[in-house]
Amino acid sequence: MPNKIIKVLIVDDSALMRQLLTEIMSSDRELEVVGAAPDPFVARDLIKALNPDVLTLDVEMPKMDGLTFLENLMRLRPMPVVMVSSLTEKGAEVTLQAMELGAVDFVTKPKIDLAAGMRSYTADLIAKVKMAARSHVRAPAFPRQPSKGPLASIGNRYRTTERLIAIGASTGGTEAIKEVLERMPADAPAIVITQHIPALFSGPFAARMDRSSAMSVCEARDGQQIVPGHVYIAPGDRHLEVTRSGARYVTKLTDAPHENRHRPSVDVLFKSVARFAGANAVGCILTGMGDDGARGLLEMLKTGAHTIVQDEASSVVWGMPGAAFKMGAADRTIKLENVAAELLNLCCADKRAA
Repeated sequence: MPNKIIKVLIVDDSALMRQLLTEIMSSDRELEVVGAAPDPFVARDLIKALNPDVLTLDVEMPKMDGLTFLENLMRLRPMPVVMVSSLTEKGAEVTLQAMELGAVDFVTKPKIDLAAGMRSYTADLIAKVKMAARSHVRAPAFPRQPSKGPLASIGNRYRTTERLIAIGASTGGTEAIKEVLERMPADAPAIVITQHIPALFSGPFAARMDRSSAMSVCEARDGQQIVPGHVYIAPGDRHLEVTRSGARYVTKLTDAPHENRHRPSVDVLFKSVARFAGANAVGCILTGMGDDGARGLLEMLKTGAHTIVQDEASSVVWGMPGAAFKMGAADRTIKLENVAAELLNLCCADKRAA
């Protein structure tokens, strides 16, 4: 049975971008561009008339900016949205706000040679639009609900300062990670995170997480000591690994080749955690497209680590967590709202026999 045709509406103030995006989408027989709007007001009418399955939305537009339009859209007619943003720090901050408002994913515009640059993104863009059409749109509550705040301090409940939490995520992960970190107390075990994200976006993402968490969150640097109460996020386009220096865990950044088409790769992080932390670690895969992290999580499990994945119902995309679960790499699936508490409970449990 043939796949259902996915109807796409493009919203961008640039005529060139509308043309390029239309060409890219139309090159795939499973996608149909049903319309292109130069501003949110035209887009609003086209959404009503054409009932698209997915929207691509420019961040910066005249008459009404992309964030205001997205917030209104998610309140009145939630639907999958892929943001098209500038590859700048300002673009990164606005894009992360868009993820918070309910956008599923984003693609970045190249800084130079727009036409050639966008065409080089064809496969990635098409994959993200198709994935968005299948995603669980998690529109935020209106009015906004305040964060529940961190869980109670764990004090001396975990038996060793060698406890380490490793988290991997991709599509939908920026908000899933935020929800987990918001619930972590300031004295939680150290956390290392690989989130698939461009190089210019990882710094603003780490800063955003630092503002949201009682823990101290940073973009990882090479050779940092990994200590409790701190979170280390892989820089975009660099692999993050955990190694040892004497009795201490230490970060290691590398420019090794992409793994599973990604750098940073969750598998690279998890395999290093399996090697150097073993049964002292707890591994978790959150929402994301693909299967990166599944094999690394299985290695962690085999070394005695506790492992969990986010459940399908609360995931934007159950690709990465689903692949790991089907491989037998995870002990159980957990609702996103319960992930932080489960990670802390597992850190306080007895270590497995290695």
